[in-house]
Amino acid sequence: MLDVKVSPLQIAKKRKETQFVIVSRRLLKNPSAVIGLVVATLLVLMAIFAPLIIPYDIDEQDLFNTRAAPSIEHPFGTDELGRDVLSRVVYGSRFSLSIGVLSVLVGTTIGMLFGAIAGYFGGATDNIIMRFIDVLQSIPGILLAITVSVVLGPGFFNSMLALAIGAIPMSARLLRASILGIRTEEYLEAAISINASTPRIILRHVLPNCFAPVLVSATMMVGHVILGAAMLSFIGLGIQPPTPEWGAMIAGGRSLIRSAPHMVTFPGIFIMLAVLSVNLFGDGLRDALDPKLKK
Repeated sequence: MLDVKVSPLQIAKKRKETQFVIVSRRLLKNPSAVIGLVVATLLVLMAIFAPLIIPYDIDEQDLFNTRAAPSIEHPFGTDELGRDVLSRVVYGSRFSLSIGVLSVLVGTTIGMLFGAIAGYFGGATDNIIMRFIDVLQSIPGILLAITVSVVLGPGFFNSMLALAIGAIPMSARLLRASILGIRTEEYLEAAISINASTPRIILRHVLPNCFAPVLVSATMMVGHVILGAAMLSFIGLGIQPPTPEWGAMIAGGRSLIRSAPHMVTFPGIFIMLAVLSVNLFGDGLRDALDPKLKK
């Protein structure tokens, strides 16, 4: 018989692929998660290809056809300046979804850094970092976002930064708790015994084994941040008109809600679809990654 040798890298890769296949299979068995993933994917594709699919330019005005009800020519109607609401809703998804994803990405990355340092080193380092996280978390998220936006001013980047700060505490606490649970594992002791550097231990051994709960939390947080971005734009501290953003569009049509309800209805529906789809997918991902449900 042939003696076929398999390298440790091949074994690790096979295990990783097997784990990915298992999680994917269990995720696809969840109808709600599949629906959420499909809707979220369609919204992302809509945002990416928005310039190609919008029927009218977002700033094109028809002053003889203002506040028109939905029709074949304008499926979502027109706003107070005669601009096509469908085109602005589709194009506005680029800003709303981008803020949601980028804010969570930045906030989660910073939170993971704090959580990894606090959980791995412990002691005084842990106390200092976690007390800072406690202070940050004690401020209501909406108030914190409003305060940062007032200080920095409105705009896409400032809104993203304001919402990212609010995403730091949750990811930091989750990662710290996960690291405390594996800090005494044998593979970490082995890495320390061969004098592996601290950054290498954290990046190669700690984070991959603690990433699942942070991933689920970040996925669920995207919907919350999309709502936060719409709120900031609604009160005038987010993206400013005439840039189309779902929250700003609702703010622009609130005074006409009785005579032209379509101006606030369709942006609101898309906010609901975005948040609902992300939450459905996040719930399914949590169930798929739950160790208690693995066979």
